[in-house]
Amino acid sequence: MTDFRLAKVHYVPAALDPGVLYVSDEYKIAMHLCACGCGSKVPVSLGPAGWKVTERNGEPTVRPSIDSGQLPCSSHYFITDGRVDWLRPMSAAQTVAALKSDHGRREAHHREMNRKSRWWNRAWRHLLSLFSRG
Repeated sequence: MTDFRLAKVHYVPAALDPGVLYVSDEYKIAMHLCACGCGSKVPVSLGPAGWKVTERNGEPTVRPSIDSGQLPCSSHYFITDGRVDWLRPMSAAQTVAALKSDHGRREAHHREMNRKSRWWNRAWRHLLSLFSRG
């Protein structure tokens, strides 16, 4: 497979078509069948701590690269303007390191969101206390 088209969906369908990148902005997930043709479903979590899908002229770009190191095919590729750009398969050690890095990035993002949330909650409680005094 060399090309992908973008399909914006509310829910990702159970049966996926080859060459289609399904994106649900509401659920922050993209999914497609592996570009190698093995038939494996490849989920991609979206958001500040995950992957980013952009669109130009209806063609999807996914960053960072997609590594299927946990699948038997070990595919590794970029999707750029709907085109598959193949990369060297990652070694088992590189896949583990990438997974740890992804996990660390998600944890750091959640810590930051919790910190901001705590700040906002303190400010809100303070404002409420000012109004309840009156």
